[in-house]
Amino acid sequence: MTILDTILAHKKIEVRNAKREKPVNLLEKSANFNSPNVSLKEFILDKSKSGIIAEFKRQSPSKGIINNTALVTNVTKGYENSGASALSILTDNHFFGGHNNDVTTARKTTNNPILRKDFTIDTYQIIEAKSIGANAILLIASVLTKNEIKTFTNLAHSIGLEVLLEIHTEKELEKYNPDISLVGINNRNLNTFEVDFENAIRLAKSLPSQTIKIAESGISDPKNINYLKTHGFDGFLIGENFMKNKNPGAACKTFIDNITKPCHA
Repeated sequence: MTILDTILAHKKIEVRNAKREKPVNLLEKSANFNSPNVSLKEFILDKSKSGIIAEFKRQSPSKGIINNTALVTNVTKGYENSGASALSILTDNHFFGGHNNDVTTARKTTNNPILRKDFTIDTYQIIEAKSIGANAILLIASVLTKNEIKTFTNLAHSIGLEVLLEIHTEKELEKYNPDISLVGINNRNLNTFEVDFENAIRLAKSLPSQTIKIAESGISDPKNINYLKTHGFDGFLIGENFMKNKNPGAACKTFIDNITKPCHA
């Protein structure tokens, strides 16, 4: 059984329990459910911004503890002040140390759009994402069928959420839905957690030109951003590179400040 298989098996149990503890009708009564959406798409395309989706992540199965002392309020506000275009917040607790409340807390702190990053396998989680204050959800092509992706996308759009579809292989391109405007290409294989940076460039060439392309994982140098931009990428999801620092917001600022500057050897 792969790491991903283990995560998905646990996620099914989590969702089943969540449905009992907090039914959909209660989720729909939350203060965030009817709030206007902050568009991830618009913030990424805003040329005055960096294109960086800065991630709040305490740990991962491949890296273990990354940063378990950082406060979500400090980090997310720090990211916004540093020039990040958007935030990504891990809400999986068992494997990534996240909480739904991290999104709710960040929503009160930042004006940036928030991507709720989790393993979405059920329509319940989409309603839940809206209720906790997220503006966009992640759909991972490797764990969903083409029909599930279409159904989940339609539901998300109907309640004002945007969708970032994550792909990693040529085969997963077949699950692309033209209703989805943001596609993330993960350089990290979710079965082995190994990083292949060039994977994003190979797959991006097969996507429609109007697709907003997001490079995910393995980005640790401003030179990577400049290089990926020349290959048509609009956004760049970065988490570990910032979170491994005592002050992730400051690390994000230093990184962004160097994107547009000449890089010297």
